[in-house]
Amino acid sequence: MKKEVFSVCGMCSARCPIRVEVTDGKVTWIEGNPYVAGIERALCARGSAGVIHLYDSERPQYPMIKTGERGSGEWKKATWDEALNYVAERLTAIRDRYGAKAIALLDRGGGIFGEMQRVFIRAIGSPNYFNHDDFCRKNVDLAAQTLFGIPRNQISYDFANAKHIVSFGRAFFDALAVREANNVLKAIENGAKFTYFDPRVNVTATKATKYFRNRPGSDYAIVLALIHQILKEDLYDKDFVAKFFVGLDTLENFVKPYSPKWAEGISEVPEEEIIKLAKELSEAKPQVIIYPYWFGARYKDSFYYARAVYILNALLGNIEQKGGLIFAKSPKEVGAKPLKSLLEPIPPPKEKRIEDELGKGFLYDGAGHILHLFKAIKTGEPYPIKALIVYRYDPFAGMPFSDIKEILKGLEFLVHIPVDYGTTGWFADIILPESTYLERDDIIGLQRGAKPAFIVRKKAVEPVYDTKPRWWIFTELCKRMGFGQYVPYESIEDIWNYQLQDTGIKIEDFDKKGFIPLCNEPLIYSRDELKFKTPSGKIEIVSNKMEEREVPFFIPYEEPERPNIEKGEFRLIFGRVAVHTHVRTQNNPILNKILSENELWINESIAKKLGIKDGDYVEISSEDYSGKIKTKVTPFIHPECVFMYRGFQNDIPWLKRCYGKGLNEGRLLKGAFEKFGKGSHTGVLFENFVKVRKV
Repeated sequence: MKKEVFSVCGMCSARCPIRVEVTDGKVTWIEGNPYVAGIERALCARGSAGVIHLYDSERPQYPMIKTGERGSGEWKKATWDEALNYVAERLTAIRDRYGAKAIALLDRGGGIFGEMQRVFIRAIGSPNYFNHDDFCRKNVDLAAQTLFGIPRNQISYDFANAKHIVSFGRAFFDALAVREANNVLKAIENGAKFTYFDPRVNVTATKATKYFRNRPGSDYAIVLALIHQILKEDLYDKDFVAKFFVGLDTLENFVKPYSPKWAEGISEVPEEEIIKLAKELSEAKPQVIIYPYWFGARYKDSFYYARAVYILNALLGNIEQKGGLIFAKSPKEVGAKPLKSLLEPIPPPKEKRIEDELGKGFLYDGAGHILHLFKAIKTGEPYPIKALIVYRYDPFAGMPFSDIKEILKGLEFLVHIPVDYGTTGWFADIILPESTYLERDDIIGLQRGAKPAFIVRKKAVEPVYDTKPRWWIFTELCKRMGFGQYVPYESIEDIWNYQLQDTGIKIEDFDKKGFIPLCNEPLIYSRDELKFKTPSGKIEIVSNKMEEREVPFFIPYEEPERPNIEKGEFRLIFGRVAVHTHVRTQNNPILNKILSENELWINESIAKKLGIKDGDYVEISSEDYSGKIKTKVTPFIHPECVFMYRGFQNDIPWLKRCYGKGLNEGRLLKGAFEKFGKGSHTGVLFENFVKVRKV
């Protein structure tokens, strides 16, 4: 018997809509949803590997309770009743002793299906919800909020219709979100220019009209120089700026010293090329996109870089323009009724989140700063965090072991709710395995954009092992801790019906395509209709949000510290490869065969001086860790840095296929978790130096 199910992929954070074929109760085919523009049946290697992930015997198969020391690998199998009661009892005891705020929940990021875990942490009375965005997009989120009054996920990029796209290290064809990559390719095929800056030549660089190998840490300098030149030569959209900018004179005064000539000395990008690019962007405006980072936790000035990128976009008048930046529209804006929030019946916590206790001088938003969380666990300040629930995230995978040990000392209880084994699970007190995306239903989500839609993930098959869906795990925990009044649901259908009750839409309406568009045509506001969600209703160069938090509107550029490359010292940078998702997929049977081991990219002229040849194994070391890794000697990387693909957890025994292969960049980041980005207090993961020597 055959059937098709429309759902949403869960192999990475892009959440591509998919169509799944099931034959006699087994998944036999996955493809991109044919009804979604930009997807149209396309799927990446990770998405295709979802089938084998479903049937992989090396993923968690049942609840597990630690019996030995943390990290000993000693566990016992538990029933769900036993496991959930154990968690509820331990969390209740901690809540009774220290208060609800001593319990924190950390996830990879809410996303379109993220309300359920927030329901749990709010229901028990804790204000301490955190996600991984400190180490990803939070700088970009905060930058957008200060200027436009909305976060990054409410800004879409009309790549397909752009005439010029500029990216600083956002590797569209290496990170590979299918719809984004397809639309960038479409623009290039239609004649758009694509300018790419990166210290390393990757796949994305090979697709660029023009590629510049800039010095690591110089992105902010280049953007400041572009703003300088565009203002100096009156290359900006004067009508748009006059109508919508607050603080143009402040901007003009700040960028005066930052000329293209100055930027050449910092970035190694020729002055004439920066001047030429400024003119080309002006000629193509408003169908221009200067793309900020997705992974924005790079340098200490990355928040100010992201803010400068959005300012540069706005100077070109590309807001609410075809081929530019388009703001997401709410259901109400397009004449539809919104989903009913699962958080609505639950009173907000009475106690303050960690950030609220720390005073001013930095920005924060709806999810807490993970760096503040780790610090509170270690020090007990501003108050102790004694229990941590980690859902759909593996924070310990990207950390030095010495930092992991410090965090574990401060925690009385660590719960991991994963789909895959990982470092965090290895050190947890209990593992509650979640079903894969092919085995679980999720709540209905709002897909944002100029043409918003409701979308749902529906399970294709019953769970292969004794795993459970997110909604069930958190609902059960609420009930067992005495907060069942906030989750009066017995089934996912109860949740769907609650969400849809005011919309006029039924869950059966999703069966045909997997999503429900809320309008027929994209809604793009004219300049007469456009209003920003800031206090002034305009683009705030002089930001109310920053003024309130006592954060400077700009910071002077500081030249990056130079490593001593003659003695084998380098800045460590890392990034994505199209066949793997961060730390999650290296153990996948198919993806592991495609790429089972990462390499260390090193500049060939420097390698020659150090006596290192292509394919040699080298020792790479930080303050408290050293490991061996194979080299890729190449001219296509800046001499001051070395690079590796991220996520190869070669040191966790239960990841058998990737155990002992490659090297995990996180183990080399000693000191990184004590560094706070300027203005934002996010991570700065490209500010660490390592030493390399031939073995």
